[in-house]
Amino acid sequence: MLRNLLALRQVAQRTITTASRRQFESKVPEKQKLFQEDNGIPVHLKGGVADALLYRATMILTVGGTAYAIYQLAMTSFPKKQN
Repeated sequence: MLRNLLALRQVAQRTITTASRRQFESKVPEKQKLFQEDNGIPVHLKGGVADALLYRATMILTVGGTAYAIYQLAMTSFPKKQN
């Protein structure tokens, strides 16, 4: 049991210390510049086409879900008469 714990500790240390060190170019300044522009576009749409599609899909689902909930509420409020 103790041997397994020691082996696990060694593997964890080796994995952390020998991780590859790639240099990534930071895109933060570019994104800050894009989002801080005063071009009249709302901040939630400044990301481009993907943001616009996500926004529209969210609005469609929200409006559709609300309409369906109201429809179901109306149907359960006025049950069909039994003959």
